[in-house]
Amino acid sequence: MTLIKTAIDTHSEAINEEVIYQNPLLFLKIWEIYSEADYFSTLEKHPWHYHKEVEFLAIIEGRLGVQSKHGYVVLGPGDVMVLGASQPHRSHKPLSEVQHYVVFQIDLGKHFDQSTMPYLNCFSELTEPLDKLNYIFDMNETAKQETHAFILEIFKESQTRMRGYEIAISSIIKRLLLLLLRSDSRNLLNDTEEIELNRLRPVLDYVDTHLSSKLSVEDASSLLNLSYHYFIKYFKKTMGVSFVEYVNYKRIKRSELLLLTSELSIMDVSYEVGITNMAQFYKLFKRQNQCSPREYKLRMRSESRVAMEGMQ
Repeated sequence: MTLIKTAIDTHSEAINEEVIYQNPLLFLKIWEIYSEADYFSTLEKHPWHYHKEVEFLAIIEGRLGVQSKHGYVVLGPGDVMVLGASQPHRSHKPLSEVQHYVVFQIDLGKHFDQSTMPYLNCFSELTEPLDKLNYIFDMNETAKQETHAFILEIFKESQTRMRGYEIAISSIIKRLLLLLLRSDSRNLLNDTEEIELNRLRPVLDYVDTHLSSKLSVEDASSLLNLSYHYFIKYFKKTMGVSFVEYVNYKRIKRSELLLLTSELSIMDVSYEVGITNMAQFYKLFKRQNQCSPREYKLRMRSESRVAMEGMQ
């Protein structure tokens, strides 16, 4: 990887790019770009753009020039690069040679569950974009090779779509996050101290056992004998999301389970998880799953039926 610091022109004209997920349940898009050797393109011909998803690049063959707010870099075979959420960037083909690489865009926040939620704040980019982690690939050859392999493995799974490919991709993503976390020798990800999580444990347990009831910041803060305003700041710093966002996340996760395993109506599911406003329930559910509760129920049960038939 060759890095060249350059003066970066204005980002005011950057295009806000909407990423259409190939699988709404995985919140990602991954594809390959292949160009023949008979042309090259200047950087100026390519507009700045950004998107709320984190982007990984994995170069297989040839060179790719990438410009971000940190400078201009030329990536070569075996190189990888990460671009943080909503970070303006643009790229081009700098040489007349075969070019082949994979682009992987993902909403990382959607891939955290109850067991990994404490690490969400590490990747939430509250203070620094994930671009800062590119130092890992410059200093740690093994981490770069493993990241490159993970991206190509995710691409392969998304193309072959063999039975259980969603599980495979989710597993690879978690391994990728773990690799970045453990390779971050500069501690830029700033993982949460266990003592801080333990302090929040009564609140987290309280949420789990009272999802069907009204949950307020006042009640949660009183469990820890903290003021309202201090609790709000402390919770977000520790968990990476606000208390309200965390409660909504847990409620929608519980509703997903009920939709798949019970015969409750969608309205009953909504009430069961403590959301009495149906419009609000649909809004929160669609925000997390990119589909309505009904669509989710039909799709997941259909996939389950197909899987069972395949076993017979």
